[in-house]
Amino acid sequence: MSAAPALLEVPALDAGQFAALSGATPAQVADLERFRGLLAEWNARMNLVGASTLDAFWSRHAWDSAQLLRLAPDALTWADLGAGAGLPGLVLAVMLKGRPGARVHLVESMAKRCRFLSEMVAALDLPAEVHNARAEDAKLKVEVVTARAVAPLTRLLGYAQPFFARGARGLFLKGQDAEAEIAEARQAWRFDVDVLPSLSDPRGRILSIERLSRA
Repeated sequence: MSAAPALLEVPALDAGQFAALSGATPAQVADLERFRGLLAEWNARMNLVGASTLDAFWSRHAWDSAQLLRLAPDALTWADLGAGAGLPGLVLAVMLKGRPGARVHLVESMAKRCRFLSEMVAALDLPAEVHNARAEDAKLKVEVVTARAVAPLTRLLGYAQPFFARGARGLFLKGQDAEAEIAEARQAWRFDVDVLPSLSDPRGRILSIERLSRA
């Protein structure tokens, strides 16, 4: 009987390694360090992320989010659906800070999470706006719509469809079951998709989606 395959290890990064990979400036790293501390404080009062993931903040959260900018380096306007803990939206806003015209829209239906997001935007002086709304009701025109750990792809595309209708491209962070989610979603939707490897986790995938319509 053959041995079970070993699980792939998620590489752990420190702030310096994150900066080398992402090209983050010292000011951006300082903002993200402050965000990490505030996230930990708020997480003790409300469930935003798994507590164990905070020890791997630079790989599990910062780099996982920031890698999206490599796929849309010229995009200035983003929408993060189900923004929750601000991942990837707040990280993207930190990385876009100072670029003329940059704006990240953080769309979240839960009021208490919107309070957290608003506090982060104010504390870090970010080019971001918080919308206490359901994603499908937010009438926003952006270049890229994104989400992480919000819903299976079939439902997520329903939330994102109004953004696609206004010209957005989708970049969605998914796990190792991405191909199965795509197959299921094709029963309800037509779309073009590129399945890209995550740079932060060998098990992860990024779905780059365009030309979305109902099947």
